Amino acid sequence: MKFTAIALLSIFGAASAGTPQLSISVRDGNFDGIDGLDPTLKWEASSSTGDVDLTYGVEAAARPTTDFASLPRSIWGKASTNISGWGVSARADLDCDGFNSADIEVNADNEENDMSVKLVANVGGESSVKSVEATKGMDMDGARLTVTPRLDLEEDNRDVVVTYNNGDTDVKLTASGDNQEVEI
Repeated sequence: MKFTAIALLSIFGAASAGTPQLSISVRDGNFDGIDGLDPTLKWEASSSTGDVDLTYGVEAAARPTTDFASLPRSIWGKASTNISGWGVSARADLDCDGFNSADIEVNADNEENDMSVKLVANVGGESSVKSVEATKGMDMDGARLTVTPRLDLEEDNRDVVVTYNNGDTDVKLTASGDNQEVEI
């Protein structure tokens, strides 16, 4: 029914502090009438609760339908806070094809110790960690050195990236068990 898209737009508009954005694309192919148009509604908002900052959003098709589950294209949310000097954030992107899994990204940054950690995972049907990397930076007499061990479990790759920059020279070394590469 045609009123379904209008009802969905009204719900998103009433629930949001911000204004939804409507974009209309033209799909490839031959269509009768306005079926070649692909309207998309994007809405994003943020709030805080205690020390936790929240942002969230949805991208949905704005087409007349009675199947509400077919409308969302992406749904995401992110929570950020500080824990003992670490800026920690976790973001989830829901798989809208079946609503049975979500991609998760967790980041932790400690500016005082010049360190960061990133974890990417998937939860749902086959929960798994996809990748993990950590970076440690050091300032040395006007130069900057970073060391980043990386583990990509999807591709079964492990390597370390070492960068050095002193203003005049940039060096990047990427080393794994199979391959070593130097960029100057």
